[in-house]
Amino acid sequence: MTTICDLDPTTADALRGAVGEARVVTSLEQLRIVLDTDPYEDVVVLGPSVDPGSAFRLAAALRISRPTLSLILVRQRIDTSLLAEAMRAGLRDVVDERDLYRLNASVRQSQSFSAALRESAAPSGGDGAPGPRGKIVTVFSAKGGCGKTTLATNLAATLADRGRRQVCLVDLDLAFGDVAIALQLFPAHTIADAVPLADVDFTAVQALLTPHSPGLTTLVAPVEPGSAESIPASLVAHILELLRQHFDYVVVDTPPAFDDQVLAAFDLSDVVALIATLDIPALKNLKLTLETMALLNYPRERWRIVLNRADSKVGLAIGEVEKTLRAPISVEIPSSRDVPASINRGVPIALDDPRHPVSLAIKEFADRHILGGSASTNRDAAVPPDLRTDRRGFFRRRPQ
Repeated sequence: MTTICDLDPTTADALRGAVGEARVVTSLEQLRIVLDTDPYEDVVVLGPSVDPGSAFRLAAALRISRPTLSLILVRQRIDTSLLAEAMRAGLRDVVDERDLYRLNASVRQSQSFSAALRESAAPSGGDGAPGPRGKIVTVFSAKGGCGKTTLATNLAATLADRGRRQVCLVDLDLAFGDVAIALQLFPAHTIADAVPLADVDFTAVQALLTPHSPGLTTLVAPVEPGSAESIPASLVAHILELLRQHFDYVVVDTPPAFDDQVLAAFDLSDVVALIATLDIPALKNLKLTLETMALLNYPRERWRIVLNRADSKVGLAIGEVEKTLRAPISVEIPSSRDVPASINRGVPIALDDPRHPVSLAIKEFADRHILGGSASTNRDAAVPPDLRTDRRGFFRRRPQ
């Protein structure tokens, strides 16, 4: 069921016409009564006459007490500051009053997400045995601007294959993550919301997820950069383990730094995609990354080198790059102006144009090195826990 709240009955009726079956209330007091009496309400649409401050306070109060409830804000004018406040408050989406088609789609998506959350929270009646473990794929570069988020979002969409597989994309760039922006998501929760929870199980984690498209779900980075310091590596590792037990694939986007959270993802990864571009600073950082991962004793069979914008005419030959790195390049992704255009639309190019050369290159990488790859499982070649501290300590003391 959907509830529409707007102080103007005429506007409320117009919104109901766009949404379909829904009940209408004309004040926040009536809305609170409805929510108190109906614990299974899925979606609330807050119309343009609802005070935004009141809407944000309501969303902040409900994001913990009613994690399955989605709040959608309808506005006559949408700007960057409004979107930022909406994300911080936990609203599921912000829709222009004139875009009734998007409002209908947002309501339908929110209803599906709420149903999935309730289903996951229901007792399964099984014997409690763990299911198959999904693969974790981490995308990393020690240099910013190489296309980590672009690769991570498109790789996740490719693996999901429009619902054929279940994939979770985790934004581990905890201070400046861009997954939510790149996919034009309005998450009600972020990974930071797991910090105050006493018992983090999969039901708790699933309440923090934001759906994107069939088969593709996201766990986004905190809105406030300062929240990154409160998220320990142990929590990151625990969340990734929970996700791999319930998703076919978990794709992890990372910051350009070897911090403890990134190392925790490396420890659990079946494939680490190391991305660089054809410029000297990026290749220098990639070479240092390979040396560092060797020092940390991460199995070489898990490493995959991805060369982004590989057709750039900058005087560097691919063969010379491989010789310098002493490692083969797994895939060469061409450059294209269509990629930033797709990012601006919030749709991965792998979904927008599956036959595009960039999409085909990413699909080739997924087919050869993830779906049919020979990377060893984490259980076969795990880094011994008693050695991790020494290796990490050595790396931190290593001169720059």
